[in-house]
Amino acid sequence: MPKSTDIRIKNAACAVEPLPFRAPLKFGGRVMDKAFIVNVDVEVESRDGKRHASGFGSMPLGNIWAWPSEKVSPEQAENTMQRFIDEIIDLANECGEFGHPIDLVYHLSAEYDHLAKTLSNQLKVPEPMPELAQLVSASSFDAALHDAYGRLHNLNSFDTLSSKFMNYDLSTYLDGEFKGEYLDKYTLRQPKERMPLYHLIGALDPLTDADVTKKIGDGLPETLPQWIAHNGLTHMKIKLAGDNLDWDLDRTLTVNRVAEEAQVKRGCTTWFYSVDFNEKCQNVSYVVEFLNQIKAKSPATFERIQYVEQPTHRDLKAHPENKMHEAAKIKPVVIDESLVNFDTLQLAREQGYTGAALKACKGQTETLLLGAAAQKYGMFLCVQDLTCPGYSFLHSASIAAHIPGVAAIEGNGRQYCPAGNKPWNKRFPAMFDITDGTVGTGILNGIGLGI
Repeated sequence: MPKSTDIRIKNAACAVEPLPFRAPLKFGGRVMDKAFIVNVDVEVESRDGKRHASGFGSMPLGNIWAWPSEKVSPEQAENTMQRFIDEIIDLANECGEFGHPIDLVYHLSAEYDHLAKTLSNQLKVPEPMPELAQLVSASSFDAALHDAYGRLHNLNSFDTLSSKFMNYDLSTYLDGEFKGEYLDKYTLRQPKERMPLYHLIGALDPLTDADVTKKIGDGLPETLPQWIAHNGLTHMKIKLAGDNLDWDLDRTLTVNRVAEEAQVKRGCTTWFYSVDFNEKCQNVSYVVEFLNQIKAKSPATFERIQYVEQPTHRDLKAHPENKMHEAAKIKPVVIDESLVNFDTLQLAREQGYTGAALKACKGQTETLLLGAAAQKYGMFLCVQDLTCPGYSFLHSASIAAHIPGVAAIEGNGRQYCPAGNKPWNKRFPAMFDITDGTVGTGILNGIGLGI
């Protein structure tokens, strides 16, 4: 039976704004020094037509990460992704169906692949838009729809995920293992009060004063010890090359040496690292060798490594030889770029991955579904961002705070594009004024997405 809580999209609109960077970010052999933010507003109405509400979503376009290609230039990818969200907005405005946001996004996303192929042909792009790029492009709309639904019912969006609101159980979107289950089983009614923040150490980031070739001079930290002291950091994510073992070993050990000196000065005895190869490792043997050598050279560094992120190529089907079982015996190995739907999560598990990186930029709907599945399978969980500033970071943090088992949240917008935080700093100081290495996620309990 249709639910009285269902909504229909009345109007959707998007705007794109440039996002300046204070410093370049290098990952996976690519450098990002600018970006665009996609902002989406969605107005919805109740089934009886008597109530209306508006929701908002915001996310960086992220083409460098979502669509790396030897055939498509970054500019082509960026333009195509911008055009794609325009197509999604048009599709949403033509949708006359009522439903829960999960239903509506699930229905509309069935058209994404066809839209992407048609758009690539129209723009004469030499390859179709990848599914990851589709999700990133549409994520602002997805977020805005969930936000609007929560606001219409005067509830936090994470409190609208039970059978009272959802029309179908999780078996409709995942498989029969989830029959009779709803997303409220896999989310928290109250957000975690505080969460550790993962600080990013990019491949170009200076570790010490000697590494600084040209000062930025904007008053923010410029070296790792300065950032540790400034934010009281306890979690650091190290970007590695993946195709240069000596460099990766030296970089990791140097990070630890510099971090140790800084942490001793402030009396900190416990902190953690994650290591991210961004798909550049040729095989799992590289990862195993890296971890074994780190353990032999510096047991303390090894113990501080919390997990390993996406070491080999994102196309799991094309590279079935890249099984992670041996590495996963040593540390959790987390799937990231490959994780775009339930099928890829299943395949990743078969290939030995033991963790999942959840990201707001893949869409609120997909993230909730994958978070539920990963929990059921007992996987290690983390929430990472796409250099998300302002509202997009708050959205990402709200996901992390409402999903059980998430270890920490990454937030590097403050490092590379802090200008995007300015409109939000004073409204949410607990999220942006960081002094003890944590963010105050307990405040993300408002209506809609919690912001």
